[in-house]
Amino acid sequence: MTEQVLANARLVLADEMVLGHVHVRGGRIAAVGTGAVPQGAQDLDGDFVVPGLVELHTDHVEGHLSPRPKVRWNPMAAAMAHDAQIAASGITTVFDSLRIWPDKGVSSLDGDLPRLVAALAEARAAGVLRADHFLHLRCEVPTKTVVEDAAAVMTIAPVSLISLMDHTPGQRQFASVEQFASYYMEKAGIGPQEMDAIIASRIAFQECYARANRQELVALAHAHGCVLASHDDATAEHVAQAVAEGAALAEFPTTYEAAKLSHAAGVRVLMGAPNLVRGGSHTGNVAAEDLAREGMLDILSSDYVPSSLLWAAFELPRRVPSITLPEAVRMVSRTPARAAGLDDRGEIAAGQRADLVRVRLVGDMPVVREVHRAGIRVA
Repeated sequence: MTEQVLANARLVLADEMVLGHVHVRGGRIAAVGTGAVPQGAQDLDGDFVVPGLVELHTDHVEGHLSPRPKVRWNPMAAAMAHDAQIAASGITTVFDSLRIWPDKGVSSLDGDLPRLVAALAEARAAGVLRADHFLHLRCEVPTKTVVEDAAAVMTIAPVSLISLMDHTPGQRQFASVEQFASYYMEKAGIGPQEMDAIIASRIAFQECYARANRQELVALAHAHGCVLASHDDATAEHVAQAVAEGAALAEFPTTYEAAKLSHAAGVRVLMGAPNLVRGGSHTGNVAAEDLAREGMLDILSSDYVPSSLLWAAFELPRRVPSITLPEAVRMVSRTPARAAGLDDRGEIAAGQRADLVRVRLVGDMPVVREVHRAGIRVA
């Protein structure tokens, strides 16, 4: 439909919530009203309508590409399955976060990354994607060929966001070598002797490559107009470096100190929605809820569970009563959109793209009933 009116809905606007209707024309929001409902409008029975969610960091597509150890799925089938789940979760704009982690000592997607990028591009060109997809490269800084691998991806597809990661044992996400070993031995079934070799290799690579690679990746991001994110910052030194490099996002800071300093410097703090709905980090790092209570949480990301994004937006006001539902919804819509340089979406307002999600509460659980992207129903 090129024109429609969604009426009798609890509209979650940028700064308030009203009972009203949304008039959509030509893929854009033509008007938002609270008066008499136009004839022929679709009655939403008092359900919520929120802006289409904007997801900046999800590695969910990689799980579809590699559903089991040593299994590689068809890249197009993986992309389509990922897209369907993303859209059904109310996400209308997604930054597919593909890792560039050329380390043959651990399970990786080295050989499949170009194929997955190509599959997403092919699906986009064919017009079969439900959500609007952008490319986000998660670059593991202390690896030998990460810069050339990132540059190679940029020759075949536009990249919108680059995050700088460093999973070296003993710092950032893994504050101790023992924490790193325990996590990966359990996750990947790696034995103690092999793990010792991986740890030694990781530490040596960090000493050899990290400094120069980070500088080159920052330059690459700026040269291509990519939004820059710093990942797993833990210390004041990490934050100062990210600020000096021009980072716009602090992805998953691991400590209260790093989050506070990032927020104060105008670097938007992004935390995981699973962290919030679970009540804390699964790796023992700072809790998203604690940052929200202190006014230091800017953006939520579904990370590895697409449905957690909407859930977190509705859960946050219950956990932190000082935060309203419109404020929480901004963390999953307008704020991430603006952080990524997208000013045409992320809120229910005249002139914005008609990315809209109809939501009904079942108990305390928000359930997606309809998803519209640019005025077209996609889920």
